[in-house]
Amino acid sequence: MAPPEFADIAANLERLRERVMRAAERAGRRADEIVLVAVSKTFPVDAIRAAFDAGLRHFGENRVQEMQTKCPKLADLDARWHFIGHLQSNKARLAAQLFDRIDSLDSVSLAQRLDSAAGELGKRLPVLVEVHVGGEATKSGANEADLPALAESIATLPHLDLRGLMTVPPYSQDPEGARPHFRRLRELREGLREGLGRPLPTLSMGMSHDLEVAIEEGATEIRPGSALFGARVQKGL
Repeated sequence: MAPPEFADIAANLERLRERVMRAAERAGRRADEIVLVAVSKTFPVDAIRAAFDAGLRHFGENRVQEMQTKCPKLADLDARWHFIGHLQSNKARLAAQLFDRIDSLDSVSLAQRLDSAAGELGKRLPVLVEVHVGGEATKSGANEADLPALAESIATLPHLDLRGLMTVPPYSQDPEGARPHFRRLRELREGLREGLGRPLPTLSMGMSHDLEVAIEEGATEIRPGSALFGARVQKGL
């Protein structure tokens, strides 16, 4: 049973799934095509366990050190761990060890570090390229102009498996403000599919407030946080 402070997570998940179902119906899609990656960064292990018990299996963290702290306490969970933050090259090996997928690859140098680390670990590491679609100076991600060359470089690395693209659009109170950015990511993915001759099945886009728009624009993964866990916390990992 979830601790009292996390008892709402199961109900929150049901509401999220209802939102996903309605958005998928509007877009002529199936709700089971869309994976929920719970953004668990800064939330304690009890919250993650409550979400797991409610049925979630994919979780997103944005700090290698935080995941390193949580990992021993969650080792018994059959969950998939996504790294979704800006990854420094000097933490590539540890990230390759701790995470099942890196969703924020943004440079050739980082790709090479991750490839080397994955090779040492004897694994083939799935990755997404994070694309900087909004023009914000504070956001990380590959520029659109650099994306084809970056994707081609990743495709040559034997220990990385390029699965698709991710983006974090500029925040807008109106979820419709994210639509052109989500649409652009889908268009970029289609262009890469043709250029690389591979399916690139994953489009990771959309969070708690704009997930409906993301689904309508083709998201295969969404990343809810506050809609699932509530207000973000900073301690009690």
